This record gives sequence, structure tokens and C-alpha cells, in this order.
Amino acid sequence: MNPLFKAVDTVIGWWCHAVLYVTLSVVFLILSANVCLRYAAGTSLSWASELPELMFPWMIMSGVVIAAQHGSHIAVVILTQKLGAARRWVLTAASLVVAGLYLGLAYTAWPVFEIAADERSPIMQVPGSVSVGSLLLGFVMLAIVTLCRLPQVWRDEEHNEVGAEA
Repeated sequence: MNPLFKAVDTVIGWWCHAVLYVTLSVVFLILSANVCLRYAAGTSLSWASELPELMFPWMIMSGVVIAAQHGSHIAVVILTQKLGAARRWVLTAASLVVAGLYLGLAYTAWPVFEIAADERSPIMQVPGSVSVGSLLLGFVMLAIVTLCRLPQVWRDEEHNEVGAEA
């Protein structure tokens, strides 16, 4: 893989892993503390349901990007394995289409992001754009990850790795 593509892919992976671990840990701790408070004191934290709702989209999108990096997000290999020499061209074209579609989704999410910025969560007063931002950023990262994988597809490294595992 090209060193620049590898660096970009690595940074995106690191960032997504960090977001995934932090959001998962915080959501778990908040919900656990809230359950303990309900049983022990008969009360709860007023913001304890709102913060996990805000963090959940970030957790999901980071997981989707990580899955895409591992080739586990959207993959149909049964047909492409039978293509022979045309495999590279078909996978390259498909990757370009997929990256374009992700960028199209990001472009479509932008107006929603702007509209949601005016909405506020009831208790914490966090703009709605925080949640929509996860989609916007996630779609851009998915497009970048897809494009970073193109040299691997062209050199057929992915096919060799699959063949080596079998």
C-alpha cells in the first residue's frame, strides 16, 4: 500500500477505534450508574438517557468504518472470485462507485447537519448537528477508506491474502 494511503488509513482506524472505545465505555458507565442509582436511591440522573443517545451514532459509525477497513462492511466475493483478469477492473469500478455514493451521502447529509444545528437536546442543550455530524464524517471516512484500498485491489493483494488463508 502507498505510504500516504497507509498513513491516512491508519489515522482513520486509530481515530475510529478511539471513538468506539470511549463511547462504548462512557455509555456503559453512565447506564450502569443510572441503574445503580435507581435501585439504591430511587432516583436517576436526568441526563443519563440523553448522553448515550448522542454518543450512539458516533459509536455505530466508527464501527462501520472499522468494518469497511477490514473488508467486512459490504463485500460480495463469490462473483468477483470467478472473474479472473477482469476482477481488478470490476473491483476498481465498484470501489469508485461506492466511494462516490458515500460522498453523495455526505453531500446529502450536509443540509440536514445545518438544519439540526438549530435543534437542541432537551436537557443538555447539545445541538442536533452533533449526531448528524457522525453520519457526515462517517460517510467521508468511508469514501476515503474505500479509495485508500484501491491500490490493494489493483495489485490483487486482497485476493492473495484470501488465497493464502484458504
